[in-house]
Amino acid sequence: MEAKDLRGKTPVELKEELLKLRREQFNLRMQRATGQMARPDQFGKVRKDIARVKTVLGEKSRDEAKGKA
Repeated sequence: MEAKDLRGKTPVELKEELLKLRREQFNLRMQRATGQMARPDQFGKVRKDIARVKTVLGEKSRDEAKGKA
């Protein structure tokens, strides 16, 4: 997932993507706790994807606030 791909989405789509990623993060956390995690590197990737989505959401909200002011 790249930030440029996320910038083309609406805030609603971004919030849905964030929810999906948080669920995936929860599932990975449960797998890690029970010792069933197949790919440990996946946890870091999901964290970075969450950060990307939150960054783009913040950019969009700042742009929207600038437009209204």
